Amino acid sequence: MKILSVKEMRQIEQSADAGGLSYAAMMENAGRATADAVARSAHLDDCAVLILIGPGNNGGDGLVAAHHLRRMGADVRCYIWKRRTNSDANLARVIKDEIPLVWMKDDGDLTMLRAHAAQADVIVDALLGTGVSRPLEGAVKVLLETVKASIQNRAAARRDTLTSPAWPLPTDSPLIVAVDLPSGLNADSGELDPAALPADLTVTFAYPKRGHFFFPGAEAVGQLLIADIGLPEDLGAEGDLELITAETARHLLPRRPLRSHKGTFGKAMIVAGSVSYTGAATLAAAAATRVGTGLVTLASPRVLHGALASTVIEPTFLFLPHDMGVLAPGGVKILAEQLPDYQALLIGPGLTTEKPTVEFIKEFFAQTGQEPKQPRKNIGFLAATRESDKKTKEVNLPPLVIDADALNILAGFKEWWKLLPEGSILTPHPGEMERLMGGEVDREEILTDRWGVARRMAAEWEQVVALKGAFTVVAAPDGRLAVSPFANPGLASGGTGDVLAGAIVGLRAQGLEPFDAAVTGVYLHGLAGELVRAGLGEAGMIASDLLPALPEAINMLR
Repeated sequence: MKILSVKEMRQIEQSADAGGLSYAAMMENAGRATADAVARSAHLDDCAVLILIGPGNNGGDGLVAAHHLRRMGADVRCYIWKRRTNSDANLARVIKDEIPLVWMKDDGDLTMLRAHAAQADVIVDALLGTGVSRPLEGAVKVLLETVKASIQNRAAARRDTLTSPAWPLPTDSPLIVAVDLPSGLNADSGELDPAALPADLTVTFAYPKRGHFFFPGAEAVGQLLIADIGLPEDLGAEGDLELITAETARHLLPRRPLRSHKGTFGKAMIVAGSVSYTGAATLAAAAATRVGTGLVTLASPRVLHGALASTVIEPTFLFLPHDMGVLAPGGVKILAEQLPDYQALLIGPGLTTEKPTVEFIKEFFAQTGQEPKQPRKNIGFLAATRESDKKTKEVNLPPLVIDADALNILAGFKEWWKLLPEGSILTPHPGEMERLMGGEVDREEILTDRWGVARRMAAEWEQVVALKGAFTVVAAPDGRLAVSPFANPGLASGGTGDVLAGAIVGLRAQGLEPFDAAVTGVYLHGLAGELVRAGLGEAGMIASDLLPALPEAINMLR
């Protein structure tokens, strides 16, 4: 699903109107979709709904929602900031429905607004739409601030009833629903006015908008629901900026025929772990198995076998030489002999950047500090490990996923991207991205322009880049950009990136193309996080909680 700017959305609406789908029909569809979203999120019997109405199309959507919510059995009231009364069919219909209306101009001290906000189970923000680009001021600012204060007072009043409750009290906050986006959120930049009313649920129409995914505004969106308003399919948005949806991930999931065996679903090799970071190796390996990979092999320092084998039992093991518990360069030859049998390789989780491991990575990628002599298509790594070897044997790498310390080590090599085979997948967080870019931009600049940075570097490096964080972004060398719909602070803990890397390599081993494997892995990882958050909450979520949730996420999609 495309992510649009305000200008692009307006152009599509204009084309739809010219083609016979009138603005009035689009408004009817939008308002009905808003009402349906409220009905899905709240019990409408004896439900008090306050709808804040503005002067434009957003307010019109709110009036349509009021009509349908009243028909559904809700106790609806509309509070109107300002609106023309002439030729407003939706306002006339609300009046005919005998829905109580309060005009702000008639509520001088805002007594009615406070009273309705204090009693509402649901508050619908239909004040301002996507055209807002200036700071809120005047009456609408006062209105929003009054509603926010009323909600805060409700919570405080409940707390005052008991000085020392023995268990947490239920909240007394209303459900806040934003129509298209919270009033005061810039739909293009994500800038957020301090007076904006943060939503629990935002119902946007036809396509998500850029501002839904940019901070600080994204903090105020809540759950984002994208509603169909009947736009003809031939008016589909152009461009290469996509939101990853459930339908996208469902379409990309590897098929699982009945006549299958473990070879059907590929073999993944994972080079990971050190004496200080055994968890990274087990998390990545377990994640690869949980997304359906036929066989996973964990290649780690031999000294870790006892710790790893007692934690994860499904993978097989390839023991590599070590130096004080970290990989040593002598392991490259052993690894090279096994790789022809594997469909994908993950390298990096928990390796450390100790000197022996740096030497291992150098040898792995045939890095000598000079420009590689071979053409790009022939780049592999050297199987020779001893100076006495007179011949070196070049081994073609299977499809690569590069994560964590492998990225950090590569970043120290001159023109490191020329050492990688085509179709590699890089999974940096912003700090690793900064290092890979050689300090060209700092971390704050990367966070400010994540979409642009990911797209630019994927093209320059000719590799797929999955830039991790809230709304993880996946960029392809050809300019495609896919944005995850998930922002979950519960995933901000050690090990969750290892789970993501393992999921991606598992999908790559099952035959997905690099961009598709990254997109699907990112979505499954995010959905698994949402499933865990629903059961455990955000604080205290740990990486291993995601492992059983991965197949649950796949099952939901199927």
